[in-house]
Amino acid sequence: MCLAVPTKIVKIEKDQIAEVVLSGVRMKVSLALLPEAKLGDYVLVHVGYAINILSEEEAKETLKLLSELEKQPF
Repeated sequence: MCLAVPTKIVKIEKDQIAEVVLSGVRMKVSLALLPEAKLGDYVLVHVGYAINILSEEEAKETLKLLSELEKQPF
């Protein structure tokens, strides 16, 4: 199963590399597939690549649902 996770762009560096944050963890991802992404955008990240831009509302709702799933016993 593959999962793309919403993150927020907090810094854009040269060579289409962005720093994103998720639950306080910062990581670098490629913007090669989304050159139009800008600082402050929420993006879906999959295997190190930003693959889609989301609205803040959509990103927060998705993160809320993922958090709820994490609490479910399986």
